[in-house]
Amino acid sequence: MAGRRETYTPQSLLEVAVTVFNERGYDGTSMEHLARAAGISKSSIYHHVPGKEDLLRRAVSHALDGLSAVLDEPPATTGRAVDRLEHVVRRTAEVLMERLPYVTLLLRVRGNTETERWALRRRRDFDHRVAGLLRQAAADGDLRPGADARLATRLLFGMINSIVEWYRPQRGGPQVSAEVVEAVVALAFTGLRPPDRGAS
Repeated sequence: MAGRRETYTPQSLLEVAVTVFNERGYDGTSMEHLARAAGISKSSIYHHVPGKEDLLRRAVSHALDGLSAVLDEPPATTGRAVDRLEHVVRRTAEVLMERLPYVTLLLRVRGNTETERWALRRRRDFDHRVAGLLRQAAADGDLRPGADARLATRLLFGMINSIVEWYRPQRGGPQVSAEVVEAVVALAFTGLRPPDRGAS
């Protein structure tokens, strides 16, 4: 049990909630669990938030906002589609590591509540936009012939999303591992680009 704290901010309470949701699962977490982990009373939690679903929405929003912002960065909006795609893959891996607990939670939502369904819709929108980049890159002749955009999108983000299962930043070290990012990009684009095109 965490030591009792007399003062909590909405942000520090959110950090506790994300940890508990990831450990117990959202459905398996009660307000009592959150209060115990925070070392405060349930009434103190309700002083900050209406309930646990509000905490879930704030948490997955933090993950989704970071991912969505990648698609609006200048290198993701201008230039050849394959280069824009490479930027998106690189930055997605970075955001995942920067916001690891939040993205972990996002990847575990199953659509059991309105907030989870909303999060899944936003995830699908992100995937569709990336698939559009893949299709454009294929049309430009910058991907291997016969590459299926939907399948490639699923495989690509399956690889990136798997990072949440094993990546743990070293204490005192950088939050984002440049080595992991470069490995993801290299593996992805070795398979996606035609044999006669190297990485950008």
